[in-house]
Amino acid sequence: MSVRPLRASPAVSAGAPHSPWRHVAQAAAALAAGMGVGRFVYTPILPLMHAGAGLSASAGANLATANYIGYLLGALVGILAPAVVRSRALLRASLVVLTGTLAAMPATHDTAVWFALRLPAGVASALIFVIAVSSLLSHLREYPAHLPGWAFGGVGAGIALSGLLVLLLRPVADWRAAWWASAALAAVLAVASWNLRPEAPPTTTQATQADQVTGATTVTAAAADSSDGPGTHRWFTALFASYTLEGIGYIIAGTFLVAAIEQSSPGPLAGGAWVLVGLAAVPSSALWARLGRRWSHPDLLLAALVVQAVGIALPALIGGAPAALVSAVLFGATFIGVSTLALATGAHLEFPRSVALLTAGYSVGQILGPLVVAPLLHHGYQQALILAASVVLVAAVAAAVLRIGFPHHMVVVRATTPVRQPAPTESAADAGSHR
Repeated sequence: MSVRPLRASPAVSAGAPHSPWRHVAQAAAALAAGMGVGRFVYTPILPLMHAGAGLSASAGANLATANYIGYLLGALVGILAPAVVRSRALLRASLVVLTGTLAAMPATHDTAVWFALRLPAGVASALIFVIAVSSLLSHLREYPAHLPGWAFGGVGAGIALSGLLVLLLRPVADWRAAWWASAALAAVLAVASWNLRPEAPPTTTQATQADQVTGATTVTAAAADSSDGPGTHRWFTALFASYTLEGIGYIIAGTFLVAAIEQSSPGPLAGGAWVLVGLAAVPSSALWARLGRRWSHPDLLLAALVVQAVGIALPALIGGAPAALVSAVLFGATFIGVSTLALATGAHLEFPRSVALLTAGYSVGQILGPLVVAPLLHHGYQQALILAASVVLVAAVAAAVLRIGFPHHMVVVRATTPVRQPAPTESAADAGSHR
């Protein structure tokens, strides 16, 4: 997500907005609506539905799974039909569908209807995400990498705002008001992102330049003499395993963290911790992108996963307000950063369709997460968090394997002497800074 493209020529960047920060704000609003509210508002509302709507722990896990199945379906649409990422009409339709499904949740107590509502909400969230991210990478390609990073912070802003709404409503209203308030917030964010310009159709000049870039055969420095081609399979396999496992572990915490804290410390602490998750997530993508200029992505990925595992385990192992708040900060500061680093690493390896494959693995992991822990929820949420932290630690082990012999610098093999190519997130001046 934080891949910094090569600096565009004036012909390539002719569609860039005059005010990049305006584009960042519109994309951040779209991501806040689609992800921060549409996807993650369920986390702080879940305890209220347990108490006021009679929702069981296993049914709560099933509703989470419905949303994640929808998200995978939406992501597949974006992969199989690339033209959708350039559709403003589809972006607006997805924002409307998302808002409508949020508003419809309080209209029933039927779990089957809730399932039917959370499924299209997941599809809409994925389409909003794909269109917004494609727009960022298209229109801001000539700007520094931290600008798209701040737009990704919109996910954290949406989490913080929706979590704060639920926290304020909790003493005076029930779970139904929380869903209506989240729908109103999504509507406001939809208006703010309504005129976001999707990715522009490729021009003849862009296609020619792309052909010139892809016409060279790219190989790693370690495999430059190999007849087997790129030879990045073993590193990508480790990356794929790490990112898929992260999908399982992170989504368990992302779904049940508030309920787990609520179980051990009833009151406003759990809701406040979720707001803190969002606040910590706002600057995280931009900060991880900056760190990527000094340290290699595999090193940072390993560090982020270890930190995240510690954050997930704290409420289950220690409990109490300090542990809950520290957990919120550590989790919020890493879950977007891990995605940023993993996708950038896949792009650096130049493995075919790396983003699509990694996204699919991550999405499958998110579907599996709630299903895996559902049998444990009869005994509370602490065991679920321990399992989630353990899975993230295994993801960290895979990231450690990824570091072994990782090709930090790529070589482009042409008819002439090979030319060293910087990693995607480096500028030429930064080319020698990786460790």
